[in-house]
Amino acid sequence: MSIILYELAGADPDVRFSPFAWRIRMALAHKGLDYEGRPWRFTEKEAIEPSGQGKVPVLVDGERWIADSWVIADHLETAYPDRPSLFDGPGGREGARFVQSWFETGVMKFFAQLVIKDVHDLLDEKDRRYFRTTREERFGKTLEELCPDPEAAKHGLIQALTPMRQILKGQAYLGGDAPTYMDYVPFGAFMWARCVSDVQLLPADDPVEAWRRRLLDAHDGAARRAPCKEAA
Repeated sequence: MSIILYELAGADPDVRFSPFAWRIRMALAHKGLDYEGRPWRFTEKEAIEPSGQGKVPVLVDGERWIADSWVIADHLETAYPDRPSLFDGPGGREGARFVQSWFETGVMKFFAQLVIKDVHDLLDEKDRRYFRTTREERFGKTLEELCPDPEAAKHGLIQALTPMRQILKGQAYLGGDAPTYMDYVPFGAFMWARCVSDVQLLPADDPVEAWRRRLLDAHDGAARRAPCKEAA
């Protein structure tokens, strides 16, 4: 069976920047599954209409269309049990669910503040209009007003990552000695920033930064090879 992953792309179709799609890119690499990554843009809703909704990531596995990063990860774990486990057991699965909930409610807002204008700037003209209109309606502010103080936003991010930092002082990954989906959830946000912006989010000596760089090199450097704006 062929696997297709629809991924959010900029004006340059090779720049794939969705934090949620990056979770699945890492999951597919973890499982050692070949797939075709297809660029998708905000205004191309018809391309993923069979999924029953209008957002990516969308995975097509054979005849099945699957949306939502968690549902896709669960599908990959169930459909390919002979491949390396994404969760490393039931405890790891529930741990990943907790990390996802914590990260999306307490940390993602700082990433959004820091990179949302960069996202706008790498889109093609049609998507720029869509992105600005929908995001400004959502936040009640212009894109330029969302991050009036980048240094304060970076400080907020560093503080919000304290639970991760405490864990990573004593081990390489959130689940132990090897990466799992528990790591791919937050790493997706770091890849979002890496792909769209050259902002330096963390000090070089931060344990979270060391973890990020380990994941860039994981799975034969699948993430490090992706087109991005970050210099290193």
